[in-house]
Amino acid sequence: MICDRCKETIPEGDDVFDHYGKKLCEDCYIGAVQPPRPCDPTAVDSARSTRSLLGHTGTDGLTPLQKRIYELIKERGKITREELMKSFDLPQWEMEKQFAVLRHCELIRGTKEGAVIYLTTM
Repeated sequence: MICDRCKETIPEGDDVFDHYGKKLCEDCYIGAVQPPRPCDPTAVDSARSTRSLLGHTGTDGLTPLQKRIYELIKERGKITREELMKSFDLPQWEMEKQFAVLRHCELIRGTKEGAVIYLTTM
């Protein structure tokens, strides 16, 4: 079976979760019912502590996608969520997940200019 959200194959024997009529793998189901919250002080503190214990600074410990997202934002100075999704061909849920991780690591943030929200480096 194929997950309706991430389009990955769900291995035989693994649980398949029904969420509003869509068949999801476990990771996508968790993401659907408990979406990441970028402005979560506990998650920021946890990420800060963990990165400190591991000696991580900057982009150390990030996935290749997270590093590329950070570098693009750093290069451009600011970018909208829509431009980011288009640049990496990401669905909204995936972009929000990556943004939350980078925000928890205190690498990027959202800032509002007029009616437009931009992602920028911290």
